[in-house]
Amino acid sequence: MGQKLKILSIFGTRPEAIKLAPVLRELDNHPERIISQVCITAQHRELLDQVLEFFDIQPDFDLDIMQANQTPTEVASLTLSKLAPILQSLAPDWVLVQGDTTTAIAASLAAFYAQVKVGHIEAGLRTQDRWNPFPEEINRKIIGAIANLHFAPTESAKHNLIQEGIHVEDIFVTGNTGIDALLWVLNQQLSTRATMSAIENRVKHGDLKGLDVSKKMILVTAHRRENQGKPLEDICQALKEIAKKYVDEVQIIYPVHLSPAVYEPVNRLLGSVPNIMLIPPVDYFLLVYLMKQAFLILTDSGGIQEEAPALGIPVLVLRNVTERIESLESGTSCLVGTDPEKIIKEVKRLLEDAEYYKILSKSKYHYGDGQAAKRVVKFLLGEDPSPFIPKTK
Repeated sequence: MGQKLKILSIFGTRPEAIKLAPVLRELDNHPERIISQVCITAQHRELLDQVLEFFDIQPDFDLDIMQANQTPTEVASLTLSKLAPILQSLAPDWVLVQGDTTTAIAASLAAFYAQVKVGHIEAGLRTQDRWNPFPEEINRKIIGAIANLHFAPTESAKHNLIQEGIHVEDIFVTGNTGIDALLWVLNQQLSTRATMSAIENRVKHGDLKGLDVSKKMILVTAHRRENQGKPLEDICQALKEIAKKYVDEVQIIYPVHLSPAVYEPVNRLLGSVPNIMLIPPVDYFLLVYLMKQAFLILTDSGGIQEEAPALGIPVLVLRNVTERIESLESGTSCLVGTDPEKIIKEVKRLLEDAEYYKILSKSKYHYGDGQAAKRVVKFLLGEDPSPFIPKTK
């Protein structure tokens, strides 16, 4: 048997951890061929720790870089300086990074400086607007210039990379590993009564106490940097109007990010609205449950734009541009930005036009089939898996 492949996976935020969890599990399925190690930066400490515990991820290295009011510059510089000796000591064959965070770009650059090959999971997403999302659009372009292998979730992502001069033989369409994670969690929720009992207990007595299951739930997640300030206040104004107009029909659930730039305005503007529940950030297990129960989701999250179509839940995207174009093109999501009038108009249409709602609520697997992690690992092992082909249901 030849020498084992040494792979170091580096991540620092909750979305990265969720999307890398299936990859880490699959890497561990090949102990005879792979030495898999994990390094976390803890760019987001508390939210990341939730996911590590849930997916039973045991980091080999914890850079623990999170600081109060940290900037991307501080995150990047600390990651670079703390990763350098680890990479020198381990000398891995591959560094795996996911997505477009500051951790991902800094880890890619550190690996390049150490002359270690980089595999980029969720490669090729583009809005073609350098300021939206900020700083992610430029992060992923730079990672694309550094990476040796590009695991694109979709054909459109692959096309973006080819347009930027990436050799086609270095790109492989895998589907998104986030859908692997989603389907795994759904299976966990459906397979054991104990897990559903735990959720029901939280609805009755815990962070979801007061949830009115007789009403249509609108789930909201909004916290992105480019939406902070007036855009977020505009979103809140729209939510307030929707709650007042449909007070007997709708309950809005909003897990509020802990950042003061989000927490303060959201609580100030929405804290006293009767049918709006502001709750702390929820763990991924509960988030999947809320998504599955929702009538409609309003979000500026990239991951939820991928997950909701698989669940058959319509999505209104609280951004001016998006890199998840497949669901827009198929009609399972709608780009509404942060303009209150547009948000209210689209919510009203979905609540009052049953035929329109039916069109947007068809389950469609644009972004994955649950096999993305297997494709990634097979490709790293030199095998030739079949690429992901999207399907509708």
